[in-house]
Amino acid sequence: MSRQIHVFRSPERFLAGTIGQPGEREFFLQVVDGRRVLSVSCEKQQVAVLADRLGSLITEVARRFGAQAEPELTATTDLTLSTPVDAEFRVGTMGLAWDGEGAQVIVELLALTEEEVGEDIVLEDREDGPDALRVFLSLAAARDFAKHAELVVAAGRPPCPLCSNPLDPEGHICPRLNGYHRGAVG
Repeated sequence: MSRQIHVFRSPERFLAGTIGQPGEREFFLQVVDGRRVLSVSCEKQQVAVLADRLGSLITEVARRFGAQAEPELTATTDLTLSTPVDAEFRVGTMGLAWDGEGAQVIVELLALTEEEVGEDIVLEDREDGPDALRVFLSLAAARDFAKHAELVVAAGRPPCPLCSNPLDPEGHICPRLNGYHRGAVG
């Protein structure tokens, strides 16, 4: 099967979301443009890293090029996953770039693969590379994605006040208490 590269230029929505209860959540990145909806599954840490790196990229673009994001989106913007959520692929490698000519942030998500992905495969869109999702965003859309993604990541289980590991509703075995079972903090 040949490689598929899904390209979205200025989509209506690009967001991170979850399905499931804290502690058992599945993380997704989803892009919506009209009736076209594409979702990819990923790890919680990947969402956190993507949000952090987008924030750094936006800061660097502002410093180097003076480009600024427009005002924040209004509260009417829908930040929930469109259902049904059917992942096209699982994210392995992520990349970010700044397109100075188009004044857009480019987010590239590559499918998880067992083979090493060389830079030439990605940059030249060669047929032997992994499937990819490429999203072009304005600075404001990138900033709004990053802020929402941080909220999604933080909405999980609360941390233990002693060890910072996530607390399950029934508590957890805290390493700071030498393995004694610690009840849920209320």
